[in-house]
Amino acid sequence: MGDVLLRLRLDLAYDGTDFSGWAAQPGLRTVAGSLSDALKVLLRTDVPLVVAGRTDAGVHASGQVAHIDVDEAALIALTPRHRVAPADADGSALLTEDERLVLARLAGIRGLLRRLAGILPLDVRVRDITVAPAGFDARFAAMRRHYRYRLTSTPYGAEPLRRYDTVAWPHRLDTGLMAEAAQKLVGLHDFAAYCKPREGATTIRELQSLAVLALDEPGEVTALDVVADAFCHSMVRALVGSLIAVGEGRFAVDRPAELLAARVRSGAINVAPARGLTLVGVDYPPAAELAARAEETRSFRSLD
Repeated sequence: MGDVLLRLRLDLAYDGTDFSGWAAQPGLRTVAGSLSDALKVLLRTDVPLVVAGRTDAGVHASGQVAHIDVDEAALIALTPRHRVAPADADGSALLTEDERLVLARLAGIRGLLRRLAGILPLDVRVRDITVAPAGFDARFAAMRRHYRYRLTSTPYGAEPLRRYDTVAWPHRLDTGLMAEAAQKLVGLHDFAAYCKPREGATTIRELQSLAVLALDEPGEVTALDVVADAFCHSMVRALVGSLIAVGEGRFAVDRPAELLAARVRSGAINVAPARGLTLVGVDYPPAAELAARAEETRSFRSLD
């Protein structure tokens, strides 16, 4: 089979409570660091990870996506031993070489998935691994990211089984006013007021949806569902913080939009706690459009 690199898509989830974010950092426990260590043990080499969205310290994920490029032979070598059978035992002698290769890859993927489950820490799980279609890039081919922020203002706080992903807020919130303010932020804008600055990085983003919802579950939970083509550093939690200020009556309904229009980071915006935020999904275009989407995303963003 030679030295063939195979791109794999990884769908994963993690509890961000005890992680210092996604990105590997020396001396700190991170999601990428834990996953990279596990992959290195199994594939016997460093395996670079490309992720759809780098989450901050304390932020969770139920729908994170990453990709890796692995040596095909090393992947197939992970096939569970009990799956190996004589060439003609299952009729595989009648298959073409390409069909046998597909089956071998799938068997290797099953082995990788099972072995990752055995060595990864319990607060990070790889849920699925698939062979990525041509042109797939977990980061640049993504069309949009979906985040959910959960909070409750009940006197007794968050439900025990949701204490790690739901913020107990000490004040009652007017969710109607929050929803009204949220709609004024939707669209293509420069979100410099809501982003921690990074040298050379643009803050222009298309906020596609920002909804304030009352969830039908114990604890009177309010969810803020945020959807954009991409997010800059701390953007979601800053948006949530400004809407909380509206819900408490500290901000007028128009104030978050006024801060947005100023295009300057403001100390008036309090960033909401990380533990209430979860990356719940990433959308990609059809396979035939992946390469074009990745190329488009790499282009510099502009409001023109």
